Amino acid sequence: MDHILQTQHLSKSYGKFKALDDLTINVPKGSIYGMVGRNGAGKTTLIRIITGLNNPTTGEYSLMGVKHSDGKILKARRKMGAVVETPSLHPNMSAKDNLIQQTKALGISDEKLDGILRLVGLANTGKKKARDFSLGMRQRLGIAFSLVGDPEFLVLDEPINGLDPQGIMEVREMILRLNKEKGITILISSHILDELSRLATHYGFIERGHLIKEMSAEELERVCRKSVHVNVSDTSVLAEVLNGMGAEFKLYSPNEADIFTPVQVTPLVLALNEKNCFVNSMSERHESLESYFMGLVGGVNNG
Repeated sequence: MDHILQTQHLSKSYGKFKALDDLTINVPKGSIYGMVGRNGAGKTTLIRIITGLNNPTTGEYSLMGVKHSDGKILKARRKMGAVVETPSLHPNMSAKDNLIQQTKALGISDEKLDGILRLVGLANTGKKKARDFSLGMRQRLGIAFSLVGDPEFLVLDEPINGLDPQGIMEVREMILRLNKEKGITILISSHILDELSRLATHYGFIERGHLIKEMSAEELERVCRKSVHVNVSDTSVLAEVLNGMGAEFKLYSPNEADIFTPVQVTPLVLALNEKNCFVNSMSERHESLESYFMGLVGGVNNG
């Protein structure tokens, strides 16, 4: 089986509003799949459908090769762990006691709990109560909840939202460890795109419930264009000169711009000087995941 999750023309309507619109995505087995989309794009709706919290209006999806209309889908879902909203922890219990309660609720063995606590970085918390955990520790404990069933597929909805830099780093390292050491396929929804770019091996770009583009991290690296970032005394003059050169560019302010077309520096500087526009600085940069996404959904301003 090449894909752990596939959706085919999936739609979800609430009255006249379409939260999902003909959505088709493919999550490769063994990947960290980043779902990129603005608030309201349909990311959480999709997660609620594949976890069984909602039903699609039309279309279908498959988990581990099992169609959602198949009676075996419940068995397939047992191989999936999910953190959809803030996990409900017992504040007066330790991390391990919280997990013991979870195993009792699921009717499964608790013999692997020490290993799970090590995996999420909570092995040394001892009897410390969950109410005294940092937000990052509580988030990792919530993810530990989703691991007690030994899942093959983990779904995380905004796992780093609200965390401080230390908490973000801890959750990031844990996600990478789960993927590399345990071979767990992970679907992550996040609006913190810079952080997502440090994790994902594959991406699905979603806008208004519809898939705009799906690609691997390697493909994204190839299409994210290099640019020269310039600071000049007047970008309106810069725009005039670049238009004359047939160059593609984007203006950010009266002084800041990115030039995407390769141009010779000396002729550019001389042409600007002739119009009393002076270059303060120039530096190479790569297009970020965020700017690439905004280019997909909103286009690039150019001359």
